Amino acid sequence: MIYTDDHPPAHAHVFRAEGEVIINLGDEEIKPEIRENKSMRNKDMRDALRIVAENQLLLLIEWRRIHA
Repeated sequence: MIYTDDHPPAHAHVFRAEGEVIINLGDEEIKPEIRENKSMRNKDMRDALRIVAENQLLLLIEWRRIHA
């Protein structure tokens, strides 16, 4: 999820069961990385990071569109 009233740097919130992880989206030069883990299991956190990395360009485009 990308919140419309959120702050830089570009990031997404990913939810799974009882946990949440915040992932910085990076940019065209920098890969996404975990910024904060809020009780998400390690396996789910790794899966979330992989999914965000696979969709990095789309997420960056959306972040920039929302926060322009």
